[in-house]
Amino acid sequence: MSELYATIIFLFVLFLLLGSSVWVGLALMGVAWVGMELFTSRPAGDAMITTIWTGASSWTLTALPLFIWMGEILYRTRLSQDMFRGLAPWLRFLPGGLLHTNIAGCTIFAAVSGSSAATLTTVGKMSIPELRKRGYPEHMIIGTLAGAATLGLMIPPSLTLIVYGVTINESITKLFMAGIFPGLVLAGLFMAYIMAWDFFSKGKRPDPEPEMSLGEMFAESRFLIPVLLLVTVVIGSMYSGYATATEAAAVGVVGALVLALFQGSLSVSTFTESLMGATRTSAMIALILMGAFFLSLSMGFTGLPRALAHWIDELNLSPLVLIMALTVFYVILGMFLDGISSVVLTMAIVEPMIRQAGIDVIWFGIFIVVVVEMAQVTPPIGFNLFVLQGMTNHEMSYIAKTAIPMVGLMLLMVVILVIFPELATWLPENIRSRPGG
Repeated sequence: MSELYATIIFLFVLFLLLGSSVWVGLALMGVAWVGMELFTSRPAGDAMITTIWTGASSWTLTALPLFIWMGEILYRTRLSQDMFRGLAPWLRFLPGGLLHTNIAGCTIFAAVSGSSAATLTTVGKMSIPELRKRGYPEHMIIGTLAGAATLGLMIPPSLTLIVYGVTINESITKLFMAGIFPGLVLAGLFMAYIMAWDFFSKGKRPDPEPEMSLGEMFAESRFLIPVLLLVTVVIGSMYSGYATATEAAAVGVVGALVLALFQGSLSVSTFTESLMGATRTSAMIALILMGAFFLSLSMGFTGLPRALAHWIDELNLSPLVLIMALTVFYVILGMFLDGISSVVLTMAIVEPMIRQAGIDVIWFGIFIVVVVEMAQVTPPIGFNLFVLQGMTNHEMSYIAKTAIPMVGLMLLMVVILVIFPELATWLPENIRSRPGG
């Protein structure tokens, strides 16, 4: 009964603070403070200072602002225009034509960004004008871009996976490894959707691209080489064991600065804007994480997570049923909170549940990213929808409607992960990485 009482108090205070438009990080701290004052004898202020400092000074967390800064630098270069020129010659043969540049462009930029919004903005700048000019249907341009941009959350370096790993104290490098195959499979599903649309909508296809010789195709591909080299160095250094996630992030920042310098797009203004953009984003995420650390401590004192895990155990739910319930839960939660907030808000409760059910925490990290991806394109708080609205001036309802098929494909991805869990677990189990990543 005391656990039920604690749960009601926690939820009431949380929704009261969130409904009052208090920042998510401060709302989490407020809930934790109330819990400490009501349910423990430990001084709340002392506990908050100690917990926040310990969590915020985590060495693993250093990778977060570095990866964000790398994406900010590349976002301000000529990468988007160069990427389209490099991809277009090779994708024009596929059914659906240059619509595939949305998927391929997002997949490549996701591997150097880690942010869904940065991926969407960068690739959108490149593809929307070009695809409109060639006469591709607007609903396909917008829908495929909205869905594919969510790959920024899955394909490493993923900010959501960093936050998840720090929250549950799991290896970031292992989580990054786990995201590769599922990210590529999801990109493949998006491309298959474009091919299916092309097959069933023959009258709506634009004219084919002009013929190019093989030499011309390779000449255009030179524009992709710098970003592919950066991806190889950053990701390869982690998976080969030469660098931890934090060290690889530092290499990525240096590589992005060098790339911008050689492109001629590195100036004092670009450098300052990228640094300030990364600082703002990092500070927002850090505040949310600090609140989450304090909330986890507060809930631990109440015994609520242990009681809930025990209750789940007594229900004798199979892991499959639990995953189905959590899918529905996170989809609903994602309609009102961004992905990172959804993860840190729930991990104190959900982590004991999944461990009790015997669910692999690495696999669950990939599952939660897929479900959180849906939240990026579902109203009313789908962040990608807001970004696309600003880029295209379409109504929110129209953009959400174009993204519905992509949400369906993400649900299919959850099913694939359940049937083939090795997609997420094989690489982390078979490739050794340096400790501390």
